[in-house]
This record gives sequence, C-alpha cells and structure tokens, in this order.
Amino acid sequence: MNLFRHAWIIAAKDLRSEFRTKESFNAALAFAVTILLLFSFVIDPFSDTLKEMSGGLLWLVFTFAGALVLNRSFAREQTNDCLDILLASPASGSSLFLGKALANFALLMLVEMLAMPVFALLYGMNITSQPLLLFGILCLGTWGITVIGTFFSALTVNLRVRELMLPVLVYPMLVPTLMSAMKLTTQIVSGEGIGKEDWIWMRLLIGFDVIFSSAVLMLVDSILLG
Repeated sequence: MNLFRHAWIIAAKDLRSEFRTKESFNAALAFAVTILLLFSFVIDPFSDTLKEMSGGLLWLVFTFAGALVLNRSFAREQTNDCLDILLASPASGSSLFLGKALANFALLMLVEMLAMPVFALLYGMNITSQPLLLFGILCLGTWGITVIGTFFSALTVNLRVRELMLPVLVYPMLVPTLMSAMKLTTQIVSGEGIGKEDWIWMRLLIGFDVIFSSAVLMLVDSILLG
C-alpha cells in the first residue's frame, strides 16, 4: 500500500507545482489547439478522407502535445538536486515513477478534454454518440503514452539533448497503442461505431497498457538508482 500512498503524494506535488506556473500545460494545450486549427484550413470537413483520418489526426496531435508535458517530468527535479532528495526519501523508485506517471496522465487528459470540443467544432465530428466508450479509449491510449513517455523521461533526464532524444525513443514504442487508439477513435467520431471485428484493437490497447506498465515498474528502480 505504501507504493500507492507515496505515488499519490508525489503526483499531488507535481500537479501543484505545474498549476502554479502552468508552463507545460499551457504549452501543450496551445500546441494542440493550434495544430487542429491549422489543419482545419486544408481539410474539407465534409470529405470522406477526413472521416478516415480523423482518429489519426487527433492522436498525432495528442502525442506531440504530450511530449511537451512528458519532457519536463523529471527535468524539473534537477534544480537544487531535488531528484536526489526524492530518491533518498522513503518512497521507492516505483512509487516515484508511478506518481510522475499519474501526474502526467492527469495533465494530458485535461489537455485532451479541452481540445476535443475544438476538434468536434472545427471538423464536424460527433464526440457524444458513445461518450463513455470514447472516454475509455482516451484513458487507455493516454495511459500508454504516459507510461512509456515517463519511463523514457527518467532514462534521458541526464542527457543534454533529452528534448531531442525523448521523441526519438518514445514514438516507435507507441506504435501498437497509437494504432489501436486511432482505429477505435476513428470508428466512433466518424459515426460508424465499433463492430465486433474492431474489438481486437481494444484488446491490443489494454494488453499494451498492462504489459508495459508491469515491465516499466519492474525496471524503473534500476534506471533511477543505477
């Protein structure tokens, strides 16, 4: 139980720190809205092409916006050797990672919730036909992005070029979860709905989150303390 208690404490600390400055949050939200706005000028909202690529466009925006949040996850702890102090605290490396991941997840979900109405307005997409299912897909896809992004943020925290290395390392690892999230989101927002043959993508999305979350929690202690 200490794992989750310490994780909640670290997550709350990170969220309080972020909302004092709103540095990462404002940058990610502004990026997401700007990209959605720019693409709306070159894509016909009534074309079949938009329906086919709607989920892909949305998740690419979320993924690139997420990099702005994830990149600061461990980097902000380098000031005054705060990371060393956290590692010396009673909280384990797994608790530290999980707390960071939960804070990043909350921030990215908030960005997505604010960007979704903009997406629906600019592209004429229906995001209310299956709201609970769409929200579940957003949660699963966002957690996949968060858990991998937070892990590699810890791995690259001491690199001078971490802003460049983080996307290079993270995006290839996200291919399974992005493929699944894009496919399922496209089916919902385009109005087609999810058929029986599409549930394999949901199983892939859930499996990715479970496998990578477990693997990262086992490896993170050696990454942070090694």
